[in-house]
Amino acid sequence: MAKIKSHIKIGITLGDYNGVGPELILKVFEDNRMLGLCTPVLYGSSRVLSFYRKLGSIEKFQFQVVSDATQAQAGQLSLIECLPPGDKDKDRVEPGKPSEASGMAAFLCLKAAMKDLKEGKIDAMVTLPIDKSTIQNTEFKFPGHTEFLAAQFQNAETVMLMVHETLRVATVTGHLPLNDVASALTSEKILKKIRVLQQSLKVDFNIQKPQMAVLGLNPHAGDNGLLGKEDAEIIRPAIEKAKTEKMFVKGPYPADGFFAHGAYQHADAILATYHDQGLVPFKLIASGKGVNYTAGLPVIRTSPDHGTAYDLAGKFIVDETSTRNAIFLALDIFSTRAANLALASGALKGKVPEELMREDEVALTE
Repeated sequence: MAKIKSHIKIGITLGDYNGVGPELILKVFEDNRMLGLCTPVLYGSSRVLSFYRKLGSIEKFQFQVVSDATQAQAGQLSLIECLPPGDKDKDRVEPGKPSEASGMAAFLCLKAAMKDLKEGKIDAMVTLPIDKSTIQNTEFKFPGHTEFLAAQFQNAETVMLMVHETLRVATVTGHLPLNDVASALTSEKILKKIRVLQQSLKVDFNIQKPQMAVLGLNPHAGDNGLLGKEDAEIIRPAIEKAKTEKMFVKGPYPADGFFAHGAYQHADAILATYHDQGLVPFKLIASGKGVNYTAGLPVIRTSPDHGTAYDLAGKFIVDETSTRNAIFLALDIFSTRAANLALASGALKGKVPEELMREDEVALTE
């Protein structure tokens, strides 16, 4: 029987260093108990971390610079330098000020971590916030992390899945202008997202018979065609087709009432038609504790559910809970996938082997 890893190596990208990414790292790993849960590998800059450590008067924080993720040791935060020496005046850290240099730095960190993730040098990746405008370059022409990640795996069908405790909200369309949403919706596209969501709920969250709800596009889910035909002609056929594939899915539901009346509490996952329809209620309910997970990939990637927060950068008032939860979720999904793989291979034979039991007893919850 192959031994299942008990200490998981988590790669963490620094994100835009003029945003809150460096502060999130300092706040999360100032608590040494985190090092008992995972082996963190930070893709970033020692110069940037030292700048923020001094700025925030952070004393209980240490890291070890390594040249390769394979050198990372349990019980310590390892850092891989991703930024070229360059001109320090050009690359100076200016909290709260987006710049071309900080955007390129964020990309270099992401690129390095992605390479190691593909090669199996790290077990999962947590990405800290980027500025979607300054990160753009010849190698990154995407509206966000999700689309970049899909392209890394032959344009895999992915779903942006927001997670908070038992609440899971996915979207059919992602970072797309509202004006383009209706024309982007097709029954086949919705069906593909339902399939990805179903598979993720089973494999990543161990929900064997997931109950899914799909929201309508228009007010009142179209009100029998009075307020739009997309719900009846595009969304409902996708749901009916999913049912023929023996998936438990219902809808389309009017989005406002679905959340206002608490119906979301009875679904294992909700599929919204567009970004704000799903993320506005999710963030209100999660209250700064949610996680963004990219479902549908062969690798594991999570992130906090917020952006660079330039207005908070350098003030050390940002709440690190979402980042901590992103690490917890990455650990949980890795462990769940490993257990399911062992089950599929017939390794368990009726009981959970000791290798599946975590060596530490710290619960991965807040």
